[in-house]
Amino acid sequence: MITWLNALDPFPHTVHAWSADTDAPGLLAAGGDLSVARLTDAYRHGIFPWFSEGQPILWWTPDPRMVLPVGEFKLTRSLRKTIAKFLRTPGCEIRIDSAFDQVIEACANAPRHGQNGTWIVPDMQAAYKRWHAAGQVHSFETWVDGQLVGGLYGIGLGQMFYGESMFTRQPDASKIALAALVCFCRAHGITAIDCQQRTSHLASLGGRTWPRAEFEAHLRGVVDLKGPPVWAYDDSFWSHLDLAA
Repeated sequence: MITWLNALDPFPHTVHAWSADTDAPGLLAAGGDLSVARLTDAYRHGIFPWFSEGQPILWWTPDPRMVLPVGEFKLTRSLRKTIAKFLRTPGCEIRIDSAFDQVIEACANAPRHGQNGTWIVPDMQAAYKRWHAAGQVHSFETWVDGQLVGGLYGIGLGQMFYGESMFTRQPDASKIALAALVCFCRAHGITAIDCQQRTSHLASLGGRTWPRAEFEAHLRGVVDLKGPPVWAYDDSFWSHLDLAA
């Protein structure tokens, strides 16, 4: 049985999430709302919403959990060359939060291999835009000659970043944004980026799975810490990658 949430109901404990031998591993609850307070409480406990158009709000906490340890980010030779070229080319820059609405809308419209439609439905977009206005959701953006060509968005709580979605309009533009996020995290003491579900793409960049209990223990140690004082990108952050190798 799935737990149905009314507006004021707390989440059930994550041990009650559906197990790997069910039709929906990691499914915890349905219903509730997408208020900033509800979303903040969810992410603090490793829970996130994920549902399609026409479905109720569905809340998930997979086990295991895909995580990118910031210190284990794999900078491939080709990506190293791409970033080096990006840095020496006039008109190329990384921005944070300068075009959040454009980023989340681009992520919602980006084609996904093997998927029809998007989980970033209009209600989700509206909720995360409100959360962005409250200062806890951020976009990392790749700009070339004044054009937004790629990026990602996610949630920052304390010293934790939860990645949500990426998009690209030019080759490797989203990977450049991810590398910038890694540098930003290293500069501010954030040691892990939540990636939610395992994919081969994330694994190739250094992502790996953590047991849910390990992930939740990490959250308890970081979400109440002081986070980055300013969400802005400085080119000095690139020094946290070995671009000279």
